[in-house]
Amino acid sequence: MKQYLILGSGTHLSKRIYLEPDSPEKEFQGEVTTVDYLGGDIRADLNELPYDWAEDESFDEIHAYEILEHTGTQGDGEFFFGQFNEFHRILRPNGLMMISVPMWNHHGALGVPDHKRVMPLSVFLFLEEKYYDNVGKPGYGDYRPFIEGYWKCEGAEEGEHTLMLALRCLKSS
Repeated sequence: MKQYLILGSGTHLSKRIYLEPDSPEKEFQGEVTTVDYLGGDIRADLNELPYDWAEDESFDEIHAYEILEHTGTQGDGEFFFGQFNEFHRILRPNGLMMISVPMWNHHGALGVPDHKRVMPLSVFLFLEEKYYDNVGKPGYGDYRPFIEGYWKCEGAEEGEHTLMLALRCLKSS
């Protein structure tokens, strides 16, 4: 049975991002665990690393809809990589992470009082191993010492208000 984790779920328990538009799996088909600082199956603050409320490789999919912009702070690379290292740790090999965040240039991206950071599509490139083929070229920093596991972007869509993407957790089984 598939194991799903929904972060910052509030009262929204529907699957909003899936890889195939015609997929029969438009609903969660398995066990769903919710995490929210106001309650849920697990009451937790996603700003507190490590995520000791989750065991290694315990989920097939993580769904993070309009929550990541509420965590960390703009420019805190240590937190950014630390948080994605935790997501990588708790996902099973080849697991997926479905993410939606406000578009960086939308008035709500930093115009909402409790939004702490914007996350354009380009920030997720730092999680992919192929990014580091360009280290040494102008504009390419080397963040490999902060990465405990790589990701692959399986798809992204930039809308007027929202960026949606699917990241695959790359690790050997």
